[in-house]
Amino acid sequence: MMKTYMARPQDFDPGWWLVDAKDKVVGRLASEIATILMGKHRPTYTPHVDTGDFVVVLNADKVVFMGNKWDQKRYTWTTGYAGLRSETAAERFARKPERILTEAVRRMLPKNKLGVKMLSKLKVYVGDSHPHQAQQPQPIELGVKKQKATKQTSQA
Repeated sequence: MMKTYMARPQDFDPGWWLVDAKDKVVGRLASEIATILMGKHRPTYTPHVDTGDFVVVLNADKVVFMGNKWDQKRYTWTTGYAGLRSETAAERFARKPERILTEAVRRMLPKNKLGVKMLSKLKVYVGDSHPHQAQQPQPIELGVKKQKATKQTSQA
């Protein structure tokens, strides 16, 4: 008889990953970071338990958007008064460059208390230094477009 494995919080030891965001596309990088924060990269993934790892992102001020998103993408929010506030991606980048990547990842996580806990494990920094050397984060390459495998046919 097969038994389904369900992870428990006490059975889990989170790891630390170091990501360099220099010249990476925001959406591709954010989706892979969200996968690590949720724990979907592990075989012991359980949806209702936080089995994700910590992610430290460096050079958040060097991310890129594809196309004309710097001018066309708009971030909107409410202040509690009538109407919405809005700004373009270029305006937000000039003000708080780390928020571009943080918001992209936040929108890919679950919309509940567990998602808030997962997002707290994301550490985004402008520049290439961070205060998490004691945790010994392992470097990982994320946000790279995967090349399709081409089949070579040999002619006899």
